[in-house]
Amino acid sequence: MNLAQIAAITQHHLKGPYINWAALSPTVVLTVGAIAVLLLGLLSSPMVRERLVPSAALLTLLGAIGAEISRFNHPATIVHGAMRVDDLAILIDLICAVSAIATVILAWRSAAPREAGHGEFHALLLFSVMGMAILASAQDIIVLFVGLELLSIPLYILCASEYRREGSLESGLKYLIIGSVGSATLVYGLAMIYGATGQTGFTGIGNAIASNNILTDPLLLGGIALTAVGFAFKASVAPFHQWTPDVYEGAPTPVTAFMATATKAAAFAIFLRFFDVALISDQNKWAPLLAALAAITIIVGNVGALGQTSLKRMLGFSGVAQAGYMLSGVIVGTQLGVSATVLYLGVYLAMNIAAFAVIQAHQIETGDDRIAGLRGLGKRSPALAASLTVAMLGLAGIPGTVGFVGKFQLIHALVDGGYGWLAIVLVVGAMISLGYYLRVVAAVWMSPAGEHAEISGVPAPGDVLPVALAPIAGGSPEADQLPYTEIVFVAVLFATLCVVFGILPSPLFHLAAHAGAAFSGLF
Repeated sequence: MNLAQIAAITQHHLKGPYINWAALSPTVVLTVGAIAVLLLGLLSSPMVRERLVPSAALLTLLGAIGAEISRFNHPATIVHGAMRVDDLAILIDLICAVSAIATVILAWRSAAPREAGHGEFHALLLFSVMGMAILASAQDIIVLFVGLELLSIPLYILCASEYRREGSLESGLKYLIIGSVGSATLVYGLAMIYGATGQTGFTGIGNAIASNNILTDPLLLGGIALTAVGFAFKASVAPFHQWTPDVYEGAPTPVTAFMATATKAAAFAIFLRFFDVALISDQNKWAPLLAALAAITIIVGNVGALGQTSLKRMLGFSGVAQAGYMLSGVIVGTQLGVSATVLYLGVYLAMNIAAFAVIQAHQIETGDDRIAGLRGLGKRSPALAASLTVAMLGLAGIPGTVGFVGKFQLIHALVDGGYGWLAIVLVVGAMISLGYYLRVVAAVWMSPAGEHAEISGVPAPGDVLPVALAPIAGGSPEADQLPYTEIVFVAVLFATLCVVFGILPSPLFHLAAHAGAAFSGLF
């Protein structure tokens, strides 16, 4: 047999799977972009590392957004049914990509990329976004776990990227340990579900549960419980939330902003995928337990935030409470619940990015993230003060902001799904949250600017900043006293979106309805 015959036989028998490159295009763009950014970071020129690398990361994210928008209303199941690129996945991908763009801008002149390496920092960020995209599209427990780890491992490093600061190293170590425990718990749960059903695909698992009457199988019930715990670790659901305030406080602020928004979006996307597809026939078993978990999370998060003095820790506990709100949409198991959850993830992005942008600017100016250090901000920087005020009011659910719209839709879904008591808990939690959100607003607007230096323990803006902060802004007192225009732009932009879509929410309802329609025929 000659080589031509061998080649003909090989070509005839070894046919690779069909690859839908159009549906995979967002992931391909992120992969190529992350590798290119990593290689660019190896160049020695400071201009390339400090300017070209972040610009390349932004172009990659914009390219991914363009690829995602092109797939809107064109759902496709790819990789032999292991992934589904539908409107739900695309909307979650857009949330994660927008969060990453804001993170790149906030980190443009921060210490984290400079200490960790510009190429490494931005490449890890892009790889994490790619893991979120895979997780949001997962239709198989194997792909689910691959996406979760690809999301998590870069974040462990990013949290510790300011390695000369003890708090950052502590943050990365805590997140690594807790994240590993959560991943191990999730793997055990998924393995038990596979053992009970003999399937790895979500649809196959759902069909096996429905057709084989195994709803009372201890192996299946144990697997569901462990899987829920694994997801709860990632989503900061109580009582698996203990890591959240510490990690939020210690991590670099741009990374914290990314974790608070994008990671939560990806975690709740897979919550929706797994529980409302694979386990929907077993809803009467797991929904009451998750409802109790959501109620506990709402109360624990809001009460825990009341006594915080650090703004980042306060937002960490706030994120726990918000996770309880979002979990409500998963519980009801309806298209309205899916739409309400995705809507709230989008509005949560706008509110948190606005808040963390202000924190980043304030930390650069003063080196302080305490709430007391915000005193007089309204006189020193009205744009930042207004942005933070809108973010706080939105998180509290005040009418006229997107936070109110998001909470209203969640309450609507809960009442429609027969969980009126949980809607009451949500309202009570929102009332409790006024106690700490309005405290921030009061510190910003109702305290004299002259008290700033005494309370925060650092010089006021008119004084020379500490030497440790000088390299960040370029070293001159004039540069130190100027606000970072890109950070102010991010804060004002997202705060404006909070108000605009709070008054005119119709586009948000329309987009969220597309996410719910992705589950058409399953409920």
